[in-house]
Amino acid sequence: MTNTDGTVTGAGTSRAADAEGAHKGHERDLFPDGNASGEGPAAASGTPVADEVEEAAELAGDLDELVRTAAQRDEYLALAQRTQADFENYRKRVAREAAAAQERGSATLAKELLPALDNLDRALDAAAADDPLLEGVRLVRTELNAALGRAGIESYSPLGEAFDPSLHEAMATLPQPPGGKPSGTVVEVYQPGYRLGKNIIRPARVVVAA
Repeated sequence: MTNTDGTVTGAGTSRAADAEGAHKGHERDLFPDGNASGEGPAAASGTPVADEVEEAAELAGDLDELVRTAAQRDEYLALAQRTQADFENYRKRVAREAAAAQERGSATLAKELLPALDNLDRALDAAAADDPLLEGVRLVRTELNAALGRAGIESYSPLGEAFDPSLHEAMATLPQPPGGKPSGTVVEVYQPGYRLGKNIIRPARVVVAA
């Protein structure tokens, strides 16, 4: 449109507006997400990408917590096993010490009683067959020996056995006639030996063939 002053208005402005609108429509077609810079979609909060990142972070935290819990469990289990092993060793040690103390007590008592047993044996050997006290002495001897047996103490007489210095005490040697006992054989027992299990309370006192 031509104004009275000779300028043209209206049509040119309309054409400029139409061109700008066409350009913006072209941008909307190229960048439907509204990001005209062309750098790609943004990972805004609430989008599927952001949700996945958050879930991955939560899973990583859960895994770390599980690893820490498993490590603590293994530590507590190892501590419990060590404690149980220590207690079992302690229980066994106490049982051994108690058994050893009981054996020492029994051995001490036996050593105190053995001289009385020896005297009773001498009295029985020296008594006449018709002595009215013989039966009473024999009964006392039998009861005392039974009491030692209940405590685990037993006597042994190695007559005819080979001499063993860990079990026997040689009081003398005796020459043997031709055809007699082999050298080193116990040919006489002065006093029987006493033992408690494998422990010798008193070795047997013997005479050994020369």
